[in-house]
Amino acid sequence: MTGALLRGLTPGVLGVLVRRGAPFAAAEDAVQDALVEALRTWPDDPPRDPKGWLVTVAWRRFLDATRAEAARRRREDLVDEEPAPGPAPAVDDTLQLYFLCAHPSLTPSSAVALTLRAVGGLTTRQIAQAYLVPEATMAQRISRAKRTVSGVRFDQPGDVATVLRVLYLVFNEGYSGDVDLAAEAIRLIRQLAASIDHPEVAGLLALMLLHHARRTTRTAPDGSLVPLADQDRTRWDTAAITEGVGVLQAALARDRLGEFQAQAAIAALHADAPTPEETDWVQIVEWYDELTRLTDNPVVRLNRAVAVGEADGPRAGLAALSTLDASLPRHTAVAAHLHERDGDLDTAARLYAEAAQKAPNLAERDHLTRQAARLNTRHH
Repeated sequence: MTGALLRGLTPGVLGVLVRRGAPFAAAEDAVQDALVEALRTWPDDPPRDPKGWLVTVAWRRFLDATRAEAARRRREDLVDEEPAPGPAPAVDDTLQLYFLCAHPSLTPSSAVALTLRAVGGLTTRQIAQAYLVPEATMAQRISRAKRTVSGVRFDQPGDVATVLRVLYLVFNEGYSGDVDLAAEAIRLIRQLAASIDHPEVAGLLALMLLHHARRTTRTAPDGSLVPLADQDRTRWDTAAITEGVGVLQAALARDRLGEFQAQAAIAALHADAPTPEETDWVQIVEWYDELTRLTDNPVVRLNRAVAVGEADGPRAGLAALSTLDASLPRHTAVAAHLHERDGDLDTAARLYAEAAQKAPNLAERDHLTRQAARLNTRHH
């Protein structure tokens, strides 16, 4: 319980230090020191005001570090007097921290790492394990990111769209090491939704919940991929689906459509179908049309071609596919699927094998190889 509590308090404590005038990088280091001390002492001696305790300890650590530096004179105004211990202010600085960690001057990978560290309260080791990189590499990435944003004023307005893209990157990493990044992303987007009233924040929360509801059915016990049409829908998390649909409906009612709301609407239509055959593909195509209008993303057009193939037949899907760049990721796999639906098994088998060679990961490559083998076995 202590770990979860600390992670929830981290952004607020960091925000207090930064608002008092501590540079972001130094404040973040001081908060991490306070968290370590809390993990050591709280189990035996829990404080009555956890946030106030963390603010006091972190501020002292910041002052200690500041006094030890040669730049003390430049910071004399900050260190003249330590604020009196007491209840921490109720101001919620979480939103500003999200904006700071997703600053446009940062690369996506650096923004993700800094968000997980400063807002999520994860350790450098946990983040490194989750991203399968050495801890020293992740430490350097986070240090560079902190230096990059150290001169950014805390009260500058941020871009919600950038914050959402960063959180979606976290979510799509899924699970590795001892950190479940999909669950962590949902926790963070809930936290963001509590700080800002924005339909696209709600849209991303709905999208994450609807995707996460299908998580346990996406792979077989042996680790192989299970396509959506073959997943056991009785094992989908109905509570997450119900919540996701409710959040989405409230967001759509505000009539400020964005790409995450449109994606969530597509996910909701899949989740609402008791069987693959009952999927409302016509409405899904309409939502892909909306999504294309909003983003004009070639990957969206590729997914739309699949939906057209289901709604209007495989030849209509192939016609839609023919307008897209064949070098797009998954283009060959989609072509294989549509040719199989059209009965051209020789072409489909050849394309599945070709797609397997281009697959971005082992699980997808194995899945496509099995598809090619299945058709070759049946056909010959």
